[in-house]
This record gives sequence, structure tokens and C-alpha cells, in this order.
Amino acid sequence: MKKSLIALALVSAFAAPAFAEEAAPASDHAVTGNLTLASSYRFRGIDQTFGKPALQGGIDYSHSSGVYLGNWNSNISSGAGFPGGNLEMDFYGGWKGAFGDFGVDVGALYYYYPGSSSNVFLSGSNFRDTGATVSGNVDNLELYVAGSWKFLTLKYSYAINEYFKLPKSEGTSYLELNGTYDLGNGWGINGHVGHLFAKDYEYNATTGDRKIDYTDWKLGVTKDISGWVIGLAYVGTDAKGDCGSTEFYCFASSVNRNGVADTSKFKNGGRSTAVLSVSKSF
Repeated sequence: MKKSLIALALVSAFAAPAFAEEAAPASDHAVTGNLTLASSYRFRGIDQTFGKPALQGGIDYSHSSGVYLGNWNSNISSGAGFPGGNLEMDFYGGWKGAFGDFGVDVGALYYYYPGSSSNVFLSGSNFRDTGATVSGNVDNLELYVAGSWKFLTLKYSYAINEYFKLPKSEGTSYLELNGTYDLGNGWGINGHVGHLFAKDYEYNATTGDRKIDYTDWKLGVTKDISGWVIGLAYVGTDAKGDCGSTEFYCFASSVNRNGVADTSKFKNGGRSTAVLSVSKSF
């Protein structure tokens, strides 16, 4: 018995002390990325790729204080109002916070289209002032504010410069309501309705209404499969894109930097369609 007690004491003396592992403190910084392959790219309901597939991706930085910065990119069609361009680059930053079931998000978003040229194709297109001209790459700078409650988000965006280089279109705005709902087991549904307000821009159409205001909507379903999110959505608008009347949202398949369009193919950029996508976040 005495020998056993001595042996136990020796083992205890030389045994490494056991300490409970402490969890590493959570970092104040987070960097995430995303990648999407979509059958078509619709921006505010309007076709950006002439019905062709889009490869999209971006990277986001966020801080525990709510501050965030990010970049997102997609291929586009030059015929969708970006003469000579085939790439969209978005740069954004802002602050967001949550208060129980409520949230707020304020920030700025800059859209840039390298290689595009606005001067020939877009100058003189505003019927309110046919002498108004623009120059340089197509771009747009917007300020936005959004409020959310549970699965609903209401967002307002306001262009502080010429809206995608449309002459004298400053002050164009977009109001949207978005909803996403988790059904469980990786399934989810989402919906959207938005309206573009462009009070200072009128297109010189051959016939019909010269206004470019419109409403768009979307209804979709998603399925998460091991981190890969498959989505299918129906997208529609009441945008005026009748090519027979040369309305504003009638797009050519391509337009070069000199404003020369491929006249062999035209499409209504606001027509209804289904969009299939596969996304991955990392």
C-alpha cells in the first residue's frame, strides 16, 4: 500500500499539468469571397449580357464595428449601354448595424466599365436637352440607405452623377424591396420588386412614351448543397424595349467605341426570363 502511494505521488509529480484549452479570441476582421455562374445577368431587371451566361465574383472585407468594403465583377454586353465595354467592376463601402430584428445599412457604390466610351453613343440622347454631351468611360456613383426587419429589406439608391453616363440624369434613383426566407433543409425562397425614377431623362423614341422609368420584379428559389447554392428565378419588368419603336431598352448585341451597333441582332432588354445560377462563398 505504501509503495503504491509512493508510485502514485511520483507519477503525479512528473505528469504534465493539464489546463483547459482557451478559445482563441474572435478576430475583428473578416474577408470573404464569392463566385457565381449564371445563365444571364439581370441588373435591376434589365439584361446586361444579351441573354448570354455571366461569370461573376467578388471579395468583401468587414470589421466588427460594422464597416465594410468590397469589390464585385461581371462580364457584360457592350450593347446594353456600354459601348466598347465587356466588364463591369463595382466598388463599394459603408457601415451596417443590427438592433434586434432590425438593421440599417448606409454606403456608396461605384460602377465602372473599363474600355467603354460614352461620348458618341450617349451624347445627345436626352430629349429634354438634345445638346447635352458626355465623355469618358461609362460609370455611375450612387449613395444608398437600407433598413431591414427579419427577412425583409427596403433600400433606396440615389445617383449623384450622371446615371450610367446618361446626359443630365443626376438624381436618378431606385427604390427596392427584397425578401429572403429560409425554408429549412437548405431550401430558401426570395422575392424582389423595384422601381427606377429618372425624372430628368427622356429618350427620343420614334413613338410612345419617352420616359425610361420602369418597375421590375423577381421571384426565386434556392437550394444549398454542401455550400454550393443553386438558384432559379423568374425576372420580369415593364420596361419599354419594343425594338420596332426604337424604345430605350431595345439593345443591340454589341456596340463599339465609335457608337456603331451590330444591327443584325436586337433584343428587348426588359423582357421576362428565367435565370439559373450556381454560387459558392468562401
